[in-house]
Amino acid sequence: MTVSSEVALFSILGVILIENAFEIYLCLRQIRVYKSSKKIPRELEGVLTEETFHKARVYGQDKEEFSVFQSIIMQLLVVPLELYLGFFAYIWAVSERFTDAIGLDGRSEVFVSCMFVLVLNVINFCKDLPFKIYKTFVLEARHGFNKQTPGFFVKDQLKGLAVASALAAPIVAAVVAIVQSGGEFFFVWLWVFTSAVTLLLMTIYPSVIAPLFDKYKPLDEGPLRKSIEDLAASLKFPLKQLYVVEGSKRSAHSNAYFYGLWGSKRIVLFDTLLLNKGAPTDEGLKEEEKGKGCEDSEVLAVLGHELGHWKLGHITKNLIIMQIHLFLLFAAFAFLFRTPVLYQALGFPEGVQPILIGLLVVFTYVLAPYNAIISFAMTILSRRFEYQADAFAQKLGFAKELGKALVKLHVDNLGFPIYDWLYSVWNHSHPTLLQRLDRLAGDKKTK
Repeated sequence: MTVSSEVALFSILGVILIENAFEIYLCLRQIRVYKSSKKIPRELEGVLTEETFHKARVYGQDKEEFSVFQSIIMQLLVVPLELYLGFFAYIWAVSERFTDAIGLDGRSEVFVSCMFVLVLNVINFCKDLPFKIYKTFVLEARHGFNKQTPGFFVKDQLKGLAVASALAAPIVAAVVAIVQSGGEFFFVWLWVFTSAVTLLLMTIYPSVIAPLFDKYKPLDEGPLRKSIEDLAASLKFPLKQLYVVEGSKRSAHSNAYFYGLWGSKRIVLFDTLLLNKGAPTDEGLKEEEKGKGCEDSEVLAVLGHELGHWKLGHITKNLIIMQIHLFLLFAAFAFLFRTPVLYQALGFPEGVQPILIGLLVVFTYVLAPYNAIISFAMTILSRRFEYQADAFAQKLGFAKELGKALVKLHVDNLGFPIYDWLYSVWNHSHPTLLQRLDRLAGDKKTK
C-alpha cells in the first residue's frame, strides 16, 4: 500500500469514527435523560399514568442502549476492521471466481458487480441477523411489542433477502453499463435512470412488494370508511382504495400512510391503529391489547394530518429535493470515482477500479460530511412540514381529536415524551409529542 493510499484509508476510518462517535454521544445524552426523568411532564398529568410513563422510560432506555452496543460493535469495530483488511477487495475477487464458476464471464464487470451485490447481501444478512433476533425476540418481546413467531421471522427474513437481491442485481447491472457506455456526461443518464427506478419502486412497492410480507385487505364498509371517503372528497384527494394491513402479526406498533402518484392514491391503516377502538370488552383480544387503538374520530384526525402533507405539496417538494440531491451526488461521483487512491486504500491492486466500489466509497465515505449536512437540513424541513400538517388538520377542526390520537399512539407505542434537546434536533424528523400538543393548543404560531 502506498503512502497516499494509507492516508486515504485512515481518512476514511477517521470519517467513520467521527460520525459514529457523535451518534453514540447523542445516544448517551438521551440515555441520561431516560435515567434522570422520573416525573410526568405537567402537560400529560392525568393523561399518562405513572405505570405507562415508567414502562416508556425503560423501553426507550433499552432501545437506546442496544443502539449504542450495536453501533460500537458494527460501526466502530467490524466496519473499520473490514476496510483495513481489504474486505471489499477480497469479496470482489471471490465474486470473480463465483461468476466464472456458474459459467459467466468473470472478466465482465457487469456480471461480477451483480455477483458482488448478491454475495455482499448474504454477508450483511448474516452480520445483521443476531442483532435482529435479539431486538425482535428479546427487546421488543420484553416490552410486549413482538408478535412474530420464530417461523414467521425466518420466513420474513429470507423473503426480504430474496426480494432485495432480485431487485439489486438488475439495477446494479444497469448502473455499471450506463457508467461504462454513457460517455463524459454519463452521470446525467445515471440520474435519469435512477430517478425513473425510484419512481417505479415508489409506485409498485406498496401494491406489489409489500403484500409479499403482510396481508392487505379493503377497509370494511361502515362509519369510518364513509368518514374517510367524505374527507378525501372534500379535499379533492384522488382516493382509489382504502386498505387495512395486518401489522399485528409482526408488531404491536401502529401507523397509517398513503401512497400512489398523481391521480390514484391509496390509504393504508395498520390494524393496530384500529385494534380495539376504545372498546375494552371486545372478545378475542389479549388483556394487554384491550383499550388500545384509536376512536374513529381520532383515526380521521390522523388522516387529516396525512392528507395535509398531500394538500400542502410536501410529497412533491421532498421528491424534487431528493432528485436535486441525487443529481449532485452523481455529479460528484463522476468527478471523483476514477481516483486510483480510493481503490488502493481498500486493498485493490493498481489498475483495478470497479465502478460499483467507486460508487460505494464516494457515496458512503468521501461525501459523508455533505450527506450529514443534507440529512440534518432535511430533518429540520421535515419537522417544519409536520407542524404545517398538524396546522392543516387543526383548520379542518381536528385539533382536539388529533391531540388525543397523538397521546394514544404515544402510549400504545410506549413513546417517551422527554428528550435531550441536541439528540432530538439531530435525530427527530417529527417534533416531540409535547411540542406538537403545544402547537395544537395554539400556544405558538405555526410557521
